[in-house]
Amino acid sequence: MSDRPEQKSDPVGVAQRLAKQELPKRFYKAATAEPQDGGFALRLDGRTARTPGRNPIVVTDRAVAEKLAAEWAAQGELIDPRTMPITRIVNSAVDRVSVEMAAVRGEIVKYAGTDLVCYRAEDPQGLVDAQETAWAPVLDWAHQALGARFILAGGIIAVAQPEPAIAAVDAALADLDPLRLAAVHVVTTLTGSALLALTLLHGRLTAEEVWTAAHVDEDWQMNQWGQDEVALARRRARWEEMAAATLILGRSV
Repeated sequence: MSDRPEQKSDPVGVAQRLAKQELPKRFYKAATAEPQDGGFALRLDGRTARTPGRNPIVVTDRAVAEKLAAEWAAQGELIDPRTMPITRIVNSAVDRVSVEMAAVRGEIVKYAGTDLVCYRAEDPQGLVDAQETAWAPVLDWAHQALGARFILAGGIIAVAQPEPAIAAVDAALADLDPLRLAAVHVVTTLTGSALLALTLLHGRLTAEEVWTAAHVDEDWQMNQWGQDEVALARRRARWEEMAAATLILGRSV
């Protein structure tokens, strides 16, 4: 198994922290998506909903707005953020990413410096082959589409990636609006790979293909030693976040 630095996010941990908080009671009857300011607003009983930072929740994509409304409509007596992945990403985009675009791009680019698909096992051969099958096409795409050549690292040996490759990843993020940048950031942290996130953004891989590629090591281990129910539960929780980010990027799940 590769010994690259572990960088994946932990939605399960986030969910556990949220569970310790007292959930607010539902204060509205209807949640809808309505045109507003050239986009689509989340309306609760006819009033535009606001983020925790008190900014209006307005997005440019009708499908995203409708999914937002569906998350809010599905809430019961209490409002549970753990069941609202699209809302969480939108809130982050509006309150944080929109005012820290360069910093968020920098976080994604940092992942490219130790990208999952560049850190390879040296043995056993079955895992080596599985990684090559899943990850070589990603590196080929990065070279062809972005003009970026990345260096592979074996075992525990870290490598510094070429500056032009890192710059190419940064350039690929330059034109994204805050919401799409937030979604790419989510995919990057969930998978440990900026390159996998970019293949999803550009439609080179589907969400399922990206997800499978991100779990090559874990799947190989389970094929050898049996299923790890704790790991699978964590993966299911992360997938909800992945699916939300995929929708925001305009890709099918």
